[in-house]
Amino acid sequence: MNITVYLGSGMGNDNSIKDAVRQLGEWIGTSGNTLVYGGSKIGLMGVLAEAVITNGGEAIGVEPQFLVDRVLQYENLSELIVTEDMSQRKVKMIELGDVFVAVPGGTGTLEEITEIMSQTALGLIDAPCIVYNHNKYYDDLKRQLDKMVDYDFSDAGRQKNIHFANSIEQIKDIAAEFGQQKG
Repeated sequence: MNITVYLGSGMGNDNSIKDAVRQLGEWIGTSGNTLVYGGSKIGLMGVLAEAVITNGGEAIGVEPQFLVDRVLQYENLSELIVTEDMSQRKVKMIELGDVFVAVPGGTGTLEEITEIMSQTALGLIDAPCIVYNHNKYYDDLKRQLDKMVDYDFSDAGRQKNIHFANSIEQIKDIAAEFGQQKG
């Protein structure tokens, strides 16, 4: 499976997130799955790519030309796909993904994972959208989704493919269940 991961190009100030990202990358690398991500060598993106590749996995980076021009791409990727802009990057990452995971990150991460939430709710994507709620980082997002149901702007059926995982083990279980359903 191609696992598209959305995460920050910064490190943040909680070192346990960096460790969790490394563990996620180790699992992707050793599991036979392929990473699809933003292609950068900096911040959590670089930590993830390095963990996947050093554990024998494949990593596909999708990076817009303006970031390639800044030489921010990870050097040892299995494949680097260069897009014209951020919008095309999002489209390509969605096109390549079988499972979508967001780890703690900034506004870009939030924007990318809410795109997946919208597309799964509309039935345009039949894949799990996994929000890695490490250290309760995304508790407020979960509450907001619940509020959407409470206010009748959404319902459980539309949100059935949106999962909040508190551990790498839960991410593995959700991905495995999806793989079994598709297999």
